[in-house]
Amino acid sequence: MSNPLIVIPARMGSTRFPGKPLAEIAGISMLRRTVDVARQVQKADYVVATDSVDIQSHCQSFEIPVVMTSPDIQSGSDRALAALDTVNSDADIVVNLQGDAPFTNPCHVKAVIDGLSESDADIATPYIQLDWAALDILRNSKKETPFSGTTLIENGGRAIWFSKNIIPAIRDELAMREASPLSPVCRHIGLYAFRRDALKRYTTLPVSPYEKFEGLEQLRALENGMSIAAIKVLAPHISSPGIDTPQDLVRAEELIAEFGDSFKGAL
Repeated sequence: MSNPLIVIPARMGSTRFPGKPLAEIAGISMLRRTVDVARQVQKADYVVATDSVDIQSHCQSFEIPVVMTSPDIQSGSDRALAALDTVNSDADIVVNLQGDAPFTNPCHVKAVIDGLSESDADIATPYIQLDWAALDILRNSKKETPFSGTTLIENGGRAIWFSKNIIPAIRDELAMREASPLSPVCRHIGLYAFRRDALKRYTTLPVSPYEKFEGLEQLRALENGMSIAAIKVLAPHISSPGIDTPQDLVRAEELIAEFGDSFKGAL
């Protein structure tokens, strides 16, 4: 199998947070932090895919591989395919590592690559089963930023559903808290590994109804019968579901101040 290709889609035109890939977290741009994650994954190539000359210039100034893609591309997965074609890679597995996920654990990237290699699924994505304290934190954060953080339901290693709501709803929660340190809620980590052919198929599909409702492109795959391997991983040292708003950026800096900075500083 050829080396996997990690594509980092990055665009400036976020509705909720314009220019966020270049927003700094403790003095380092969000994009550089995400690229640093990809750089640490052994035996994998990586490239930033963007439609912004500002992001292109930022990457070039730090010698980060970057390709320009069409501004008409709407989703990260479509941009990943465009990058794959542009760099003329023969990779069998393509990882979509969103540019707003700077605290992704490199081990999680390797886990989805390995998980897809060892299964017959079309796509692989990681998740963390939350303990009760982490669930309480997620619930509180959603009071201010309800569309930050995604949860999923899985069965037998396959994802059944994803939502921006916290799923499943829990009856008799007090008894469950007393019985186990872990809640039944799984937080999705927005990271995907696609088989090359599955990525090509996925990007030909129209936006699906629930994808549009939730704003979650992985629902397009499920609504069209594609299989997603759900890979359970350990919580990262700094746990953040992705940075969607300026408030998330503030929280990210608070986490770095509390737990230390995982940026390696090599870029």
